[in-house]
Amino acid sequence: MTIKGLLPLIVATLLCSGTALVDARQPKNSVAPTKPKISQPVQPKWKLFTAPDGRFSILMPGVPIRNTQAQKTYMGVINLELFVAQPPKQEVAYIVAYNEFPYSYGQMANPQEILNNAQDLALKTTKSNLISQRNIRSSNGHPGKEIEYVNSGGKITKTRMYFAQGRLYQVMAISSKKQHKTLAKTITGYLNSFQVVLKT
Repeated sequence: MTIKGLLPLIVATLLCSGTALVDARQPKNSVAPTKPKISQPVQPKWKLFTAPDGRFSILMPGVPIRNTQAQKTYMGVINLELFVAQPPKQEVAYIVAYNEFPYSYGQMANPQEILNNAQDLALKTTKSNLISQRNIRSSNGHPGKEIEYVNSGGKITKTRMYFAQGRLYQVMAISSKKQHKTLAKTITGYLNSFQVVLKT
């Protein structure tokens, strides 16, 4: 059993987020012209964000915008939850997305198969080329995968996916090639800060 039918909406939504990245522009000045100043990216204030249901936490540049969408699948209607933060004057979007599988499927599904299918679908739907991939685990031992890929428009996406307690989490940063190198440490710190909170 695969989940290929579950993720197109995630990818399509993320594509929209990736193409709506803000361009850094200098503000217009009404005073006499002076020597141009080199504008530096505005450094956002990073804060710990905890999901409304308490099931994950992560450092985010400000309060993310939440978007909930229902998707019809062969398993019934599955809700997709997205949390998106885009710092001003930076060409990057920070996103956490998850969907919850029905209990019976979550119990019998093969986590590695789910992660592999999610990777294949992300690359196919975005028409992207894989840069790197590796298997990882969450801080509390849940199976995961890290992938990095670039699409035809030059947007670079770095994603960590985890399958935990019936949920597929996707934690990602989408950036322009121009800012990818300067934001590399920030993106790694963001990805490292993600914590799955186990339900008891």
